[in-house]
Amino acid sequence: MNRPLLFLDVDGTLLPVGGDAPESDWDESWQNASNPLLARLSPKHGPRLLALPCELVWATAWMADANDVIAPVLGLPELPVAQLSEVPDADDPSWALSSAGGSLGWKTRALVEQAAGRPFVWLDDEINDADRAWVGAHHAGVALLHRVDARHGLTERDFTAVTDWLRDLSARP
Repeated sequence: MNRPLLFLDVDGTLLPVGGDAPESDWDESWQNASNPLLARLSPKHGPRLLALPCELVWATAWMADANDVIAPVLGLPELPVAQLSEVPDADDPSWALSSAGGSLGWKTRALVEQAAGRPFVWLDDEINDADRAWVGAHHAGVALLHRVDARHGLTERDFTAVTDWLRDLSARP
């Protein structure tokens, strides 16, 4: 049996972007080692993610850059990258609608397609009720769509929710 997938976002999930974060522009410098917010990454997350009984997959606008910039800081190996649709522009109104729960997120359809019926966890700060409803109606397997608070990134509570869900999944007949 294939292990469950874990689709992993970066901004707001591994990389907290709220609170007292230093100013940083969402320009071409965002996705490289010069981004000052990278200091907010927790190297402890890498081993914890690797210990989960699932297959890790980047599901982020960073795309393959996550393997070059984020993975080394966390001690992660090169991970597969989800093939997502084109990232909306930063001023696209769909960002606000999606985060407010008003529209389907830009990653949702692609992740369900790539899961192809396999159980999956999706960790992201932009998951909303529209995403949950769409996945429930269009995904043949089980899924945990877990929204992470972008101000703090992954916390102990988030790891507990994922660990408990994966444990319950493995206990199913």
